[in-house]
Amino acid sequence: MNNSLIVLGAYAVMGFLYLVVVPLFLFFWMNKRWYIMGKYERLGIYGLVFLFFPGLILFAPFLNLRLNGQGEV
Repeated sequence: MNNSLIVLGAYAVMGFLYLVVVPLFLFFWMNKRWYIMGKYERLGIYGLVFLFFPGLILFAPFLNLRLNGQGEV
């Protein structure tokens, strides 16, 4: 009984990290560094986006992180 609670707790923590913490970190990292990323950093971030895609999809409808444009013309 006690071991199963530990295992369920570990799954809950890992699921929370996978679906909430890392995707939010990726959203804000990409928003902050979009124009100044190097090619290897961008490749790494895109790899993480592929890996954490389910969590990113969960937050996509609620976050509006559009890149700043040229301003008013």
